[in-house]
Amino acid sequence: INGVKLVWEECETEYNPSRGVECYERLKGKAAVVEPLSTGIAYGILDRVSKDKIPMTTLGYGRSDAANGKVFPWVFPLITNYWNQAASMVVYLGEKSGGMDKLKGKKIVHLYHDSAYGKEPLPVLEAEAAKWGFELVKIPITPPGNEQQSQWLQIRQANPDYVIMWTFGVMSAVGLKTAQRNGFPREKMIGVWWAGSEEDTEPAGDAAKGFQTMSFTSPGDFPLLEEIQTKLYKNGKGSLKELDRVGNIMYVRGLVASVLMVEAMRNAQAKYGKGKPVNGEQMRWGLENLNVDRARQKELGVEDVFPPIKTSCNDHEGSGAVKVVQWDGKKWFAVSKNWISGDKALVRKLLEDSSAAYAKEKGITPACMK
Repeated sequence: INGVKLVWEECETEYNPSRGVECYERLKGKAAVVEPLSTGIAYGILDRVSKDKIPMTTLGYGRSDAANGKVFPWVFPLITNYWNQAASMVVYLGEKSGGMDKLKGKKIVHLYHDSAYGKEPLPVLEAEAAKWGFELVKIPITPPGNEQQSQWLQIRQANPDYVIMWTFGVMSAVGLKTAQRNGFPREKMIGVWWAGSEEDTEPAGDAAKGFQTMSFTSPGDFPLLEEIQTKLYKNGKGSLKELDRVGNIMYVRGLVASVLMVEAMRNAQAKYGKGKPVNGEQMRWGLENLNVDRARQKELGVEDVFPPIKTSCNDHEGSGAVKVVQWDGKKWFAVSKNWISGDKALVRKLLEDSSAAYAKEKGITPACMK
């Protein structure tokens, strides 16, 4: 990047928070930015990154109120957090019902991974239920979720209008297959984006066909992906063994994370010196001043792969928009042509209240960093 070689380290945490914390502590001396890929790990190192002055990105997961950079200057839940995703789900279910007012009296099940991740959207879903008058039924699944008959029996008894599947890993495919066995229609289900990859739907077979989820990236080909295939994989380079995964949902999410990190590094170099490695404090500034609009996306070969993003001290998320995608039995495709958003004012109010409570608890005076 401007003549500075990019290096990285990686850890296999098995989604275990204690292993994630150990990895962070072992490698933090080498890092200008950390991306833990786990809500539990993100919570586990939240206070540590502030103390160590190393920015943490959490694309599409983590602590949602960290979007308030005045309280969480070192954390960046970039693109869209769980709270805005949940608010978008409610808008989408409202549209399916014929209008938001038609949600009144309806019953929505939140079927969730029993962890910090699965509980994260509850404040928004509870506020939306109070606002629109629908009943929210909460049904947890103990990880890993290999057996869900009791949960789907509860769902059958509850007879809901919709089920939100806030699952992860094997839990998603098992949920789809168990729903099919219990005769619950897929058109009444909407999944979190971590239930919306090929790794979730292919193992479920026919039970997944027609399943819809939220997404913070668009499925399909794009110029940067084609360039990577031409310059890297077709020349026998790269560490990926299963080349059929190139361009799948999970791959593209990782690619988007990389694009935003590199853009932040370029930002930091433009301010602090081109041709120089950036440190954690400089990287934090770069992340807080991202502006990847449609024109810049086109220059990078990623136009419309993710929503335009503009961060600031007040907004470490930068977008809050999503797309609805659907599995046709072989591939994912976008149902919504445009990026959609939920009740951002409701989410912002919850975010401000939650981050203010955190600031009070930790003795933080909310302010923008220079």
